[in-house]
Amino acid sequence: MGQKTNPIGNRLGIIRGWESNWYGNRKDYATKLIEDHKIRTYLNARINKGGISKIVIERTLNKLIVTIHTSKPGIIIGKGGGEVDRIKEELKKLTGKEDVQINILEIRRPELDANIVGDTIAKQIENRINYKRAIKMAIASTLRMGAEGIKIKVSGRLGGAEIARSEEIKQGRVPLHTFRMDIDYASVFALTVYGKIGIKVWICKGEVLAKRDLNPNFVGGKSDVSDRSDRGQGGERRGDDRRGGGQRDDRRGGGDRDNRGGGGRSGGGERRERRN
Repeated sequence: MGQKTNPIGNRLGIIRGWESNWYGNRKDYATKLIEDHKIRTYLNARINKGGISKIVIERTLNKLIVTIHTSKPGIIIGKGGGEVDRIKEELKKLTGKEDVQINILEIRRPELDANIVGDTIAKQIENRINYKRAIKMAIASTLRMGAEGIKIKVSGRLGGAEIARSEEIKQGRVPLHTFRMDIDYASVFALTVYGKIGIKVWICKGEVLAKRDLNPNFVGGKSDVSDRSDRGQGGERRGDDRRGGGQRDDRRGGGDRDNRGGGGRSGGGERRERRN
């Protein structure tokens, strides 16, 4: 079950909130839904290098509130807020509403956001960097920031191969069946010369045991990395023991053998002297 459903949709109402907050009756529900899709598609194309994670849309009677979660707020705001004003005017034309408000929320740790991690890998693949190297760098930076686990799947003509294939790299734990696990998911693609390469990212940020606020503008996640650093130190110690123990024993053994051999030779010398 966990492999076949979207991890975000699977947790709606449990530990995650909806990214569109409004009420629609039978007559205007479809219109509002299509308008939400248009807004998101337009903003993602308009702010291509803005590091957008998600766009939350809220509606009141005559007001439209768009909250952009981004890792690069400076690009969206522009000099003196000029870029935001331009985007606001463009959204007014797109939706036909007079009262449009834009809020910008900064993501402090973009390494723990699946959309941003996926976009980073996609841009690297588009710039002809080896996909395995891009994935391993993304995994290392995510685990360094305190994630419990990460899984990345890429599919398509990897490395320009003739036959499309898919590869998956996973580190840590990503339990998709456990609803209390805070798992972020994103599906993006890289446009290369030899076709599209699909990238799926799952990031496990830890368990949510207390009751969580389902407001979509809530930013949460596990930040404690002390356990991981302790594990790393333990690993180093084990490595030192192995290195020291194994090599020293071999050296001792070799030395003993040499001495034994030397002793044999000296014994032979004594016998010769006796004969003489």
